[in-house]
Amino acid sequence: MRHGKKINHLGRKTAHRRSMLANMACSLIEHKRINTTVSKAKALKVFVEPMITKSKEDTTHNRRIVFSRLRQKEAITELFEQVGKKVAGRPGGYTRIIKLGHRLGDNADMAMIELVDYNDLYTAPRPEKRTKKAAPAPVVATKPEVSSEEE
Repeated sequence: MRHGKKINHLGRKTAHRRSMLANMACSLIEHKRINTTVSKAKALKVFVEPMITKSKEDTTHNRRIVFSRLRQKEAITELFEQVGKKVAGRPGGYTRIIKLGHRLGDNADMAMIELVDYNDLYTAPRPEKRTKKAAPAPVVATKPEVSSEEE
Protein backbone atom coordinates (compact mmCIF):
# COMPACT_ATOMS: atom_id res chain seq x y z
CA MET A 1 0.00 0.00 0.00
CA ARG A 2 1.14 3.53 -0.63
CA HIS A 3 -0.76 5.42 2.05
CA GLY A 4 0.71 8.86 2.61
CA LYS A 5 3.46 8.44 0.02
CA LYS A 6 3.33 11.72 -1.87
CA ILE A 7 6.85 11.91 -3.32
CA ASN A 8 9.20 9.43 -4.93
CA HIS A 9 12.28 9.22 -2.72
CA LEU A 10 14.36 7.93 -5.64
CA GLY A 11 16.38 5.67 -3.31
CA ARG A 12 18.20 8.62 -1.73
CA LYS A 13 18.28 10.48 1.55
CA THR A 14 16.50 13.85 1.70
CA ALA A 15 19.59 16.06 1.37
CA HIS A 16 20.95 14.06 -1.56
CA ARG A 17 17.58 14.09 -3.33
CA ARG A 18 17.15 17.86 -2.91
CA SER A 19 20.68 18.53 -4.18
CA MET A 20 20.20 16.22 -7.14
CA LEU A 21 16.88 17.81 -8.11
CA ALA A 22 18.35 21.30 -7.73
CA ASN A 23 21.26 20.40 -10.02
CA MET A 24 18.93 18.80 -12.56
CA ALA A 25 16.65 21.86 -12.48
CA CYS A 26 19.62 24.17 -13.11
CA SER A 27 20.70 21.98 -16.04
CA LEU A 28 17.16 22.03 -17.42
CA ILE A 29 17.00 25.82 -17.19
CA GLU A 30 20.43 26.20 -18.80
CA HIS A 31 20.08 23.65 -21.63
CA LYS A 32 16.26 23.71 -22.03
CA ARG A 33 16.15 19.88 -22.21
CA ILE A 34 17.92 17.01 -20.49
CA ASN A 35 17.88 13.22 -20.69
CA THR A 36 17.30 11.26 -17.49
CA THR A 37 15.28 8.35 -16.18
CA VAL A 38 11.48 8.52 -16.24
CA SER A 39 11.12 8.55 -12.44
CA LYS A 40 13.68 11.35 -12.03
CA ALA A 41 11.98 13.32 -14.81
CA LYS A 42 8.61 13.04 -13.06
CA ALA A 43 10.16 14.13 -9.75
CA LEU A 44 11.93 17.01 -11.49
CA LYS A 45 8.69 18.18 -13.08
CA VAL A 46 7.05 18.51 -9.66
CA PHE A 47 10.18 20.29 -8.36
CA VAL A 48 10.73 22.82 -11.17
CA GLU A 49 7.24 23.88 -12.28
CA PRO A 50 6.40 25.91 -9.13
CA MET A 51 9.68 27.78 -9.57
CA ILE A 52 8.87 28.60 -13.18
CA THR A 53 5.50 29.91 -11.98
CA LYS A 54 7.31 32.16 -9.50
CA SER A 55 9.63 33.41 -12.25
CA LYS A 56 6.68 34.95 -14.10
CA GLU A 57 6.62 37.76 -11.52
CA ASP A 58 10.14 39.14 -11.03
CA THR A 59 10.23 40.28 -7.41
CA THR A 60 12.96 40.11 -4.82
CA HIS A 61 10.84 37.81 -2.67
CA ASN A 62 10.30 35.32 -5.53
CA ARG A 63 14.00 35.38 -6.39
CA ARG A 64 14.90 34.57 -2.79
CA ILE A 65 12.41 31.71 -2.62
CA VAL A 66 13.77 30.19 -5.85
CA PHE A 67 17.38 30.78 -4.76
CA SER A 68 16.75 28.84 -1.54
CA ARG A 69 15.93 25.77 -3.66
CA LEU A 70 18.27 26.13 -6.68
CA ARG A 71 21.35 27.80 -5.15
CA GLN A 72 22.92 28.88 -8.47
CA LYS A 73 22.85 32.57 -9.38
CA GLU A 74 23.33 32.03 -13.13
CA ALA A 75 20.37 29.65 -13.34
CA ILE A 76 18.15 32.04 -11.41
CA THR A 77 19.14 34.95 -13.63
CA GLU A 78 18.31 32.97 -16.75
CA LEU A 79 15.08 31.67 -15.22
CA PHE A 80 13.76 35.13 -14.36
CA GLU A 81 15.06 37.03 -17.39
CA GLN A 82 14.44 34.58 -20.24
CA VAL A 83 12.26 31.65 -19.23
CA GLY A 84 9.86 33.64 -17.04
CA LYS A 85 9.18 36.16 -19.79
CA LYS A 86 8.70 33.48 -22.42
CA VAL A 87 6.14 31.51 -20.39
CA ALA A 88 4.30 34.57 -19.06
CA GLY A 89 1.13 33.82 -21.01
CA ARG A 90 1.03 30.11 -20.22
CA PRO A 91 -1.16 29.11 -17.24
CA GLY A 92 0.89 26.00 -16.39
CA GLY A 93 2.40 22.90 -17.94
CA TYR A 94 5.84 24.36 -18.61
CA THR A 95 7.62 21.03 -19.11
CA ARG A 96 7.09 18.00 -21.30
CA ILE A 97 8.33 14.44 -20.69
CA ILE A 98 9.04 12.32 -23.77
CA LYS A 99 9.92 8.67 -23.21
CA LEU A 100 12.99 7.51 -25.14
CA GLY A 101 13.22 3.78 -24.51
CA HIS A 102 15.60 1.77 -22.36
CA ARG A 103 19.18 2.54 -21.33
CA LEU A 104 21.74 0.13 -22.75
CA GLY A 105 23.58 -0.74 -19.55
CA ASP A 106 20.86 -1.41 -16.99
CA ASN A 107 17.65 -1.29 -19.09
CA ALA A 108 16.29 1.71 -17.14
CA ASP A 109 13.41 3.61 -18.74
CA MET A 110 14.86 6.82 -20.17
CA ALA A 111 13.06 10.07 -20.88
CA MET A 112 13.77 13.56 -22.14
CA ILE A 113 12.31 16.42 -20.13
CA GLU A 114 12.17 19.78 -21.88
CA LEU A 115 10.73 23.24 -21.52
CA VAL A 116 7.66 23.38 -23.75
CA ASP A 117 8.14 26.89 -25.16
CA TYR A 118 11.69 26.20 -26.30
CA ASN A 119 10.90 23.31 -28.64
CA ASP A 120 10.89 24.65 -32.19
CA LEU A 121 9.30 21.56 -33.71
CA TYR A 122 6.07 21.81 -31.73
CA THR A 123 5.78 25.60 -31.43
CA ALA A 124 6.62 26.56 -35.02
CA PRO A 125 3.65 27.69 -37.11
CA ARG A 126 2.59 24.94 -39.43
CA PRO A 127 2.31 25.62 -43.14
CA GLU A 128 -1.13 25.24 -44.61
CA LYS A 129 -1.82 21.84 -46.06
CA ARG A 130 -2.24 21.81 -49.78
CA THR A 131 -4.89 19.52 -51.06
CA LYS A 132 -4.43 17.68 -54.27
CA LYS A 133 -6.75 18.83 -56.97
CA ALA A 134 -8.18 16.22 -59.23
CA ALA A 135 -6.18 15.99 -62.42
CA PRO A 136 -8.11 16.90 -65.51
CA ALA A 137 -9.40 13.93 -67.48
CA PRO A 138 -6.90 12.91 -70.12
CA VAL A 139 -7.88 13.80 -73.64
CA VAL A 140 -8.08 10.67 -75.73
CA ALA A 141 -7.28 11.22 -79.35
CA THR A 142 -9.89 9.56 -81.48
CA LYS A 143 -9.64 8.74 -85.10
CA PRO A 144 -12.02 10.79 -87.21
CA GLU A 145 -14.76 8.67 -88.57
CA VAL A 146 -14.76 8.33 -92.29
CA SER A 147 -18.14 8.37 -93.90
CA SER A 148 -18.86 6.17 -96.87
CA GLU A 149 -19.95 9.15 -98.99
CA GLU A 150 -16.51 10.69 -99.02
CA GLU A 151 -14.78 7.60 -100.26
